[in-house]
Amino acid sequence: MSPTLRLLFVVLLGIALMVLDHRLNELQTVRSVLATIAHPIQVAVDAPIRAGSRVMESFSSREDLVVENRILRRENSELRARQLRFEALQAENDRLRALLNTARQADEEVQVAQILSVDLDPFRQQIVLDKGQRDAVYSGQPVIDADGVVGQILSAEHASATALLISDPGHALPVLSERTGLRGIVVGTGNPQRLRMRHVPPQEDIREGDLLLTSGLGGRFPADYPVARVTSVERPPGEAFLSIEAAPLAALDRSREVLLLWTRDTDRDAIPTPLPAERDPAADDQP
Repeated sequence: MSPTLRLLFVVLLGIALMVLDHRLNELQTVRSVLATIAHPIQVAVDAPIRAGSRVMESFSSREDLVVENRILRRENSELRARQLRFEALQAENDRLRALLNTARQADEEVQVAQILSVDLDPFRQQIVLDKGQRDAVYSGQPVIDADGVVGQILSAEHASATALLISDPGHALPVLSERTGLRGIVVGTGNPQRLRMRHVPPQEDIREGDLLLTSGLGGRFPADYPVARVTSVERPPGEAFLSIEAAPLAALDRSREVLLLWTRDTDRDAIPTPLPAERDPAADDQP
């Protein structure tokens, strides 16, 4: 049989089989058997394609997770920074609220001042404030915070002022004991956490925990402002006076804001401009 006849025979056979299957559905069993035989071959052929697809999906998912993790970490850092800022603002609000409460309780006129710089050298304990002569700040003016006495103005410029802390070794402040009324002088030690009380005879009644207040003597600080609390009392043998140490109540090394105090008898409009060579006001605080 020639090739042409064989081709024609195959074509006619195929057409006959399609018509038979379409009309009578006689080849369903044969088709099922062939599909069962061909299934493993299809799975084997499709396996590399599916494996490659899974690998690509895995790489894509990992990259998405890396990007998402990077975004979440950045957002977490931003939220943490905002939280820290909110906490700082809350702390600042608490400090200002405490200062304002102190201002309401004081009979004298007060004004809040920001601390611009701090010098806590053992031989010089000073702070610089953002208020000056334009705000009627004057040399010798008392400086307090919400807890107690901070110091006094050493010198005032046009827009700033330097205050001497009560912890400065050259500062002396007349005080009295709230419990007994005992008078003495508190002097600085160069340590913002420690003061000394001088000139107290051994027979006087003073104890640890006694609250020391301004006595009003010396003409600088009004009376009855908290200064320090006694932390130790020693009676050295052969000494004429007790050895007394006290802790300042004001946060001398932590404050960010303080209160400038104008006493009732101070005329803000009549405050003179201090001379450049004006001497240390702490020397005038001796009783």
